[in-house]
Amino acid sequence: MNPLRQLTLEQLRQRTSMKWRYYPEDVLPLWIAEMDVLLAEPVARAITDAVARGDTGYPSGTAYAEALAEFAKKRWNWEPAVDRMAIVPDVMTGVAEMFRLVSRRDAPVVVNCPVYPPFYEVVETLGRTVVEAPLSASSRLDFAALEEAFTRAGRGAVYLLCNPHNPTGTVHSAAELEQVAELARRHGIRVVADEIHAPLTTAGFVPYLSVADDDGLSLTSASKAWNLAGLKAALAIAGPAAADDLARLPEEARYSASHVGVLAHTAALRDGVEWLDALLEGLDENRRLLAGLLAEQLPAVRYQPGQATYLAWLDCRDLGLGDNPAKTFLKRGKVALSSGIPFGTGGAGFARMNLATSPEIITEAVRRMAVAWHESSS
Repeated sequence: MNPLRQLTLEQLRQRTSMKWRYYPEDVLPLWIAEMDVLLAEPVARAITDAVARGDTGYPSGTAYAEALAEFAKKRWNWEPAVDRMAIVPDVMTGVAEMFRLVSRRDAPVVVNCPVYPPFYEVVETLGRTVVEAPLSASSRLDFAALEEAFTRAGRGAVYLLCNPHNPTGTVHSAAELEQVAELARRHGIRVVADEIHAPLTTAGFVPYLSVADDDGLSLTSASKAWNLAGLKAALAIAGPAAADDLARLPEEARYSASHVGVLAHTAALRDGVEWLDALLEGLDENRRLLAGLLAEQLPAVRYQPGQATYLAWLDCRDLGLGDNPAKTFLKRGKVALSSGIPFGTGGAGFARMNLATSPEIITEAVRRMAVAWHESSS
């Protein structure tokens, strides 16, 4: 059964999470990364069983790491070492901790823009400087731009790699990641990879450490693929030369994860694969649906379906709605998308749409967006 077809709009509006409570009830919320799904049954069972036995203390053990290693071996033909993993509360908290472990306090951070806005936020919170390396026109890594950014950042800087890339859905190839590793070594840059969207890749995902197994670090979680953002738990993974760095992770970072979250994420990776495969099929259907609806009703919007994530990166520059088309879609169409502006250079004129919802909601959202554009153009 397609997990994206199980809930009605009326049922979804009963939720109390940010996605459904930030905007008034007449707005269709297709912005923040929450999915409109019921939990996979093995995950729900793991949570309710824990509550039934009062198992709500601090996290312990290596079951989560072992589950990830098993999942990665089956899915990506890569088996990360369990003894080079550590639990962290979530991926972005883990990113900040990795920065502290491998670089000086003022070391710049290189990012490929446009990119997930919290990349900028975590760097700024740490009092560091972002150095942008824009993606190519085809949303792939631009190695000339990346080398220029590495040169500007200087030795000792950090490269925060988004793999797969959010918001474009690009999946970096093994050859590209090998080139990243070589370039980073040459410039004395440490690589930290955010791989939270990896399980949401339809085919061809390559873990950074599977091709650059040296002093790199990566972070991942079951939260995006199984809709577990409210159950905090993620994993940091170190390459062999970064094992000593990861060993210095403060105890408070390890214990700040949710024990119930760890149990849920472990169950997802071990027993939630059938549910995930059904979700991926549903997301493919939604990508095709969105492409067809845009072609019919908003043909000026350019949309290239991504290979990963459940996010659509919409090029709305030809609509004449300025740098922030999401503002018009919200004001006139009552559809909440993410503005492209916070994604950094290259985001102006774009909007990000969350496709992890029912086909009916996507259909209604595009209808409203088309009305909003026609009204603004008249």
